[in-house]
Amino acid sequence: MSGHGTPTPMTSHRCGPLSGVAEVPGDKSISHRSLILGAMAIGETKISGLLEGEDVLDTAKAMRAFGAEVVNHGGGEWSVFGVGVGGFAEPGNVIDCGNSGTGVRLIMGAMATQPITATFTGDASLNGRPMARVTDPLALFGAQTVGRKGGRLPMTIVGAADPVPVRYMVPVPSAQVKSAMLLAGLNAPGKTVVIEKEATRDHSERMLAGFGAEIIVEDTDEGREITLTGRPELKPQVIAVPRDPSSAAFPVCAAIITPGSDVLVPGIGLNLTRAGLFTTLRDMGADLTYENERTEGGEPVADLRARYSPDMKGIAVPPARAASMIDEYPVLSVVASFATGDTMMAGVKELRVKESDRIDAMAKGLRACGVTVDEGEDWWQVTGLGPEGVPGGATCASQLDHRIAMAFMVLGMAAQNPVTVDDGGPISTSFPIFEPLMGALGAKLSHG
Repeated sequence: MSGHGTPTPMTSHRCGPLSGVAEVPGDKSISHRSLILGAMAIGETKISGLLEGEDVLDTAKAMRAFGAEVVNHGGGEWSVFGVGVGGFAEPGNVIDCGNSGTGVRLIMGAMATQPITATFTGDASLNGRPMARVTDPLALFGAQTVGRKGGRLPMTIVGAADPVPVRYMVPVPSAQVKSAMLLAGLNAPGKTVVIEKEATRDHSERMLAGFGAEIIVEDTDEGREITLTGRPELKPQVIAVPRDPSSAAFPVCAAIITPGSDVLVPGIGLNLTRAGLFTTLRDMGADLTYENERTEGGEPVADLRARYSPDMKGIAVPPARAASMIDEYPVLSVVASFATGDTMMAGVKELRVKESDRIDAMAKGLRACGVTVDEGEDWWQVTGLGPEGVPGGATCASQLDHRIAMAFMVLGMAAQNPVTVDDGGPISTSFPIFEPLMGALGAKLSHG
């Protein structure tokens, strides 16, 4: 059952060529951070292109609860009137973050070094996900946490009244953990240092610098070391949110596996810490090109043109690439099903603790659709059936996970028989216009 209402089964039917322009929503990662850092600045931050999915809207509600004025002007145009670093008010009610692991973990970081108490909850999926990976290091600043067994929501955090700066090595690649620590470091005196052995998406570092924080990033023998000087006065910004590469993955991958397709996806952020999927698709032989490459708001951007690619080969995806495409492995496994040979995806243990166990969810659904999948704790392998070779015809469990639901909808567009998910409701958390956008390209999606 969805945490967003009654389950809504969705079915994807084999369709003709996909064609046209797919204008996907704004980047979810940057949207979350724009609202949170805008709330920690002093003055009005103006945001255009904000993703208005449920995850980001829940973060906007949370920032209001902590005392910031957040105004929706319509059409993706928003204003945030911030309260300054250390200026959060204690919320008068429980903070409900819905389905958003990014939202709750970043907000926990932002409030953990302020002398306030807040209780967090979410939907059934979020309340089942582990939070200790964030709350344990936040305790180093002096924050205290009480939650359910296993470090799960609902959870109350008592912010540190006298926070101390921290030096912390992130044990596994996680932009959420890194970002939570940096946001906590904003209201700690002195210098907070966060070290990651493998680079993860760097939107927080870029945006912190843009808001005027003193932040230094350098490569050391220990890894990528980020040093943040605490208690700056953040200056409000004008932010144009680029379009989300994780959302772009779905029309791009659908075009690549659907015969005769030619789809243009404009204005996609191509930050190197996010673009691993597109590199991987090209390595497999996909007809995917970058057009009109440019820089917008400090982020590299291009228009992506994806065409049907019947000659793709399975590859071993480099494990070092995992952090730059962790959310895209579900739909990559769909593409791999239509390639020739084996596609090995290793170093992806993080997928086990996303909105669902994404390895398990995709493996079960793909097997039900006639695809051979092998898996281990931190790897999985898909044996491709070649172009137009996937039988389909199954009902797959979305596991309350938007990316699982959309991945199986893409599968159905090129499979021999329709593919159904038991609940398409979670799609609205990140890609509220998925159905009309794909329908306009030529996809055949139905309900019930």
